[in-house]
This record gives sequence, structure tokens and C-alpha cells, in this order.
Amino acid sequence: MNEEEHERVREAVAAIPAGRVATYGDIAGRVGLPSARLVGRILREDGVDLPWHRVLRATGKPAEHLATEQLTLLAAEGVIARDGRVDLRRYRWEGP
Repeated sequence: MNEEEHERVREAVAAIPAGRVATYGDIAGRVGLPSARLVGRILREDGVDLPWHRVLRATGKPAEHLATEQLTLLAAEGVIARDGRVDLRRYRWEGP
């Protein structure tokens, strides 16, 4: 992955508005990456200053090791999870 792809991921995640979520696959598709895992890698390595909590798995669930913090941050923005899962039909950000 090159620096341009890295920055496109950062920009896409930064653009997700409060109260909305996207999946790793949504972001990968938006910026032209072949794998959602690359989005996760970028957020893990260089996402502390981004609204990383607005990016979820395709199931609407956060990773287990982040679940409590992520769902708390989302709830503060009005995104309500049921049984640890966010309803993507309701909260998914489709982008500009």
C-alpha cells in the first residue's frame, strides 16, 4: 500500500459524520483498496486521531477487544446497538 492510499483511507474515515457508521469494506470500496483488512491495519497503526469508532465489521459488530469502548463512543453520538450489533440499515453512512 502506498502513501496516497493510506491518506485516502484517513480522509474517508474522517468524513464519517457523528451518528453514522461505515464498515471496513465500505471504506475499502470507497477508496479503491482490494481488502477491508487494509483499512483495519491503517486504523490500528495510524487512526488514533480519527473517529475510528465509526468503522465496524460488515456484521455491524465491533471487534471484541474494542467493543465496550467503541459502543460507548457510538452511543454518545446516538448510535444505539442491540445485542452488541449496530443496525447498518439505520446508521450506515452512504457518503457524499
